[in-house]
Amino acid sequence: MKKEKFIDPWGSELPEDYARLIKEFGLEEFKLSEFPEPNKLMRRGLVFAGRGLSMISKAIKEKKPFYALSGIMPSAEKIHLGNKCVIDNMIYFQEQGAKTYMLVADLESAATRNVDIKEARKRALNYHIPAYIALGLDYKKTKFYFQSTNKEVVSLAFSLSNKATLNEYRAIYGSVSPARIISSVLQVADILYPQIEEEMPGIIPVGIDQDPHIRLTRDIAKRAKNYKFFLPSGIYHKYTPALDGSLKMSKSKGNFIEIPESPENIKNKIMKALTGGRKTAEEQKRLGGQPEKDMLYELFKQHLIENDKELLQRVKDNKSGKILSREDKEYAIELLNKFMDNFNKKFEKARNIIDKVEII
Repeated sequence: MKKEKFIDPWGSELPEDYARLIKEFGLEEFKLSEFPEPNKLMRRGLVFAGRGLSMISKAIKEKKPFYALSGIMPSAEKIHLGNKCVIDNMIYFQEQGAKTYMLVADLESAATRNVDIKEARKRALNYHIPAYIALGLDYKKTKFYFQSTNKEVVSLAFSLSNKATLNEYRAIYGSVSPARIISSVLQVADILYPQIEEEMPGIIPVGIDQDPHIRLTRDIAKRAKNYKFFLPSGIYHKYTPALDGSLKMSKSKGNFIEIPESPENIKNKIMKALTGGRKTAEEQKRLGGQPEKDMLYELFKQHLIENDKELLQRVKDNKSGKILSREDKEYAIELLNKFMDNFNKKFEKARNIIDKVEII
C-alpha cells in the first residue's frame, strides 16, 4: 500500500529532497529573474519554491500594493539562527514596498504549545519584537498584533471555519486534533487579515514545513465567496542545517546557534560542528576540503558572508586545500561574534523604543 505523503508543520520529520517536494506537492520553482535586487538567500538558491509567486513579482515590478506577513511563535524564549531566514525574506519584501504585518501567535501558542497568553505577551514584548527589529525589520513600516487582542482576526477565523471539512484537514495535515484545527483556522485568518483592510495580494515567507497552512488558506479563500480574497502566495526557503549535520537546527537537540549567543557558547559549538575536513591537515592540503558537507559553509552561505565573491573564493580555497578546517572554525567564530555584538547593540535600542512600535 502506498504511503501517504504529508508535510507536518507541527512535527519534527522534515524533507531532505527539495526537488522531490516541488514535484510531489505541486510547488512552483523559484525563478531568480522574476524578483528585482534579490537577497543572498535568493541569489544562492536557498529560496527554492513557492506558490503564486508571479502575482507578487508583478506587484513589485508594477509598484502595486501587496503585503508580506509572518508570525512570531512565542513558545520559545528566544529564536535561533535558523529562524533568521524568514526575517531576511520579510525584510526583502518590505524593502520592495510590501505593507508588512507581524503577528504574535499567542492563541496558537496556547493551543499547541501550552504557553500561557500572559507569558506569550511578555516574551514577545521583551524579546521577540525587539529581536526582529534588531535583525533589520523596519518597525515604522510594520504593523504588529497579538491574535488574542485582534477581534477582526478572531471573527474572521469563525467566519471561515465552515469552509473546510475534516477530511480536507486529514488530506493536508495527515492527522488532526481540536487544538490543531483551531490553530490552523487562526493561521488562515491571520494570512488573509490584511485583505480585510485592503484588497491586495500577499506573500508569506516560511519554511517548507508551513506549506500546509498556505494550501489550506488558498483553498478556503477560493470558497469564501462573500469576500474578494486574492489567493495568498507562499515563498519557501531551505533550512539552516544543524551544526551536527542534521537537516534543521533544533533547540531540543542543542545543535543550534541561539540569538544572542555568548562568545563561550559560540566557540564550544563551532569547535564541535561537523566539517568537510579530512582526517589530517596534511591530507586536506593534498586532497582539499569538502565544503558541500561542511556545516560551517552553510553558516557562511546563509548568514555570515554577505559578499558573493568572498564566499566563492573561500569555497575555492577550501576545495584546493589552501584553507583548513581549523581556519574555517576560527573565521566562523570571528564572524558570529561580530554578528552577536551588532545584534546586542541594536537589540537594546529596540527594547528602548518598544512603546513606539505600532501594535494593533
